[in-house]
Amino acid sequence: MSPIAQTAPQPAATPPEVIRNFCIIAHIDHGKSTLADRMLQVTGVVGERQMRAQYLDRMDIERERGITIKSQAVRLPWGVTDPATGSDTAYVLNMIDTPGHVDFTYEVSRSLAACEGAVLVVDAAQGIEAQTLANLYLAMENDLTIIPVLNKIDLPAAQPDRYAEELAGLIGCDPEDVLLVSGKTGEGVPELLDRIVDEVPAPVGDADAPARAMIFDSVYDTYRGVVTYVRVVDGALRPRERIQMMSTRAVHELLEIGVISPEPVVSRGLGVGEVGYLITGVKDVRQSRVGDTVTSERHGATTSLGGYKDPRPMVFSGLYPIDGSDYPTLRDALDKLKLNDAALVYEPETSAALGFGFRVGFLGMLHLEIVRERLERESNLDLISTLPNVVYEVRMDDGKEIEVTNPSEFPGGRVASITEPVVRATILAPSDFIGTIMELCQSRRGTLRGMDYLSPERVEMRYTLPLAEIVFDFFDALKSRTKGYASLDYEPDGQQESDLVKVDILLQGDTVDAFSAVVHRDKAYAYGVMMVGKLRELIPRQQFEVPIQAAIGSRVIARETIRAIRKDVTAKCYGGDISRKRKLLEKQKEGKKRMKMVGTVEVPQEAFIAALSQDGGAAAEKAKK
Repeated sequence: MSPIAQTAPQPAATPPEVIRNFCIIAHIDHGKSTLADRMLQVTGVVGERQMRAQYLDRMDIERERGITIKSQAVRLPWGVTDPATGSDTAYVLNMIDTPGHVDFTYEVSRSLAACEGAVLVVDAAQGIEAQTLANLYLAMENDLTIIPVLNKIDLPAAQPDRYAEELAGLIGCDPEDVLLVSGKTGEGVPELLDRIVDEVPAPVGDADAPARAMIFDSVYDTYRGVVTYVRVVDGALRPRERIQMMSTRAVHELLEIGVISPEPVVSRGLGVGEVGYLITGVKDVRQSRVGDTVTSERHGATTSLGGYKDPRPMVFSGLYPIDGSDYPTLRDALDKLKLNDAALVYEPETSAALGFGFRVGFLGMLHLEIVRERLERESNLDLISTLPNVVYEVRMDDGKEIEVTNPSEFPGGRVASITEPVVRATILAPSDFIGTIMELCQSRRGTLRGMDYLSPERVEMRYTLPLAEIVFDFFDALKSRTKGYASLDYEPDGQQESDLVKVDILLQGDTVDAFSAVVHRDKAYAYGVMMVGKLRELIPRQQFEVPIQAAIGSRVIARETIRAIRKDVTAKCYGGDISRKRKLLEKQKEGKKRMKMVGTVEVPQEAFIAALSQDGGAAAEKAKK
């Protein structure tokens, strides 16, 4: 978001009774951003000439993929006429457009904490999906007023009556209470804005108390430093006063304060219930933590507001620059991205194969993909991401407990037990696909928790699944088996003890740590065969025979051999006695044996990259260039 604000100052603070704070929540691709576009047009904050599709999606990646990654806050004016008196009242609506994908649930949870109401959008042609349920439960936990909306009623495939009944049954209202709108044509949007004014409660706070504002988002601007987005709960914040971050106790001067409408507009202050931005000129990205409380330095608040739960990374992957000299650039890029993405967790890591890099924790596979793409685009880096894995807890026979985020950290010695993270997965799909979904989940070590029919045609299935089984290609397999109709949502559900083993890959008897993996015992053989086969293709032939083995402890479970490059030493023997040829062959054999004893196998960088990274061959080609 551009922090260059419009210059005309707004009035100091808006009375809380005319403010309505709400967010839009839905499953991915159910029309949240299109509905937000129509709201911007209906309220007149964006003119016809400035309007473009997905107006609030500021990143190129969001526009290309058609998904929302970052929440965006915007202030909308809306006038309502009282039918009894005929007088007009000007209301201020603070809207937050949220992402819909399961990997960005943390963005949604932060947005909900800054609101009093939520517009729950459901596609009138698809009905309720897994993430719809997840976001609805999040909103209910925050005690928000839910306004149910069926979007895309202009589609020929829309079935508003059927899905209104389904949605009403879920929320506990009448089907007539479900609003029918079209984000594309604008039909029903003014009625939705009126409903928000009527039903969403005004924010509550003490205007005379010391200032307290909650940071719900922040971005980094190259020219002006950190731009912090806040929701004021008590008191008021004004320009040029000195403010304090309550967790770090850091004090800054407030250089600029304003609202987003939808571009930044400077104001004379923010009062109770208002949502806006602060600029202090701070360049250090660690000074502005999402979830922190901002207060005044003089006569400030003594108790902070409840923060957010820190997101727990679900998937770990190594990020390494292809050119080792880019390591400092990668470190700075991760620091800046951490400000934009509070769910990102990382620490330095060294690999014998790939050099210096970072071990990064992600909320899921899409999160990993987006972060890598943003780092490459915004900082002009070429990166390798290693195969994703999860965190294991290993208990040794002597009672010592070790946390393993990387297979190379797996301890040697006698292991008493290994626990792995499990998730509670919710799958919504047409009832025709129950059998194929059950088969897929059972093949991934899943346990059925329960099953409910939302309607005769749609079923909700609940499974407990090991996280390691779903982080890689589970979603793709689910979509292909259900012709694209199934939707998946999952949340952490603790740890469970499993029969896991570490599979080592040995080259000429020496373990290559980078190729090791922690897998379930039933799948160890398949992993071993796959890995030794892959390496046989990737490692160039040597002057001597090289065995590639996969082993669990000291037991070899798979083997391939790279044949030696042989020179035909008998080529010069034309005729003569066979003993002469045999003598030359024996001499060559002795030489190969001696070479094998002292020779080492050099694994080329491209082979490491192709075997370790997610996109294999493509990454190896990039490294060659």
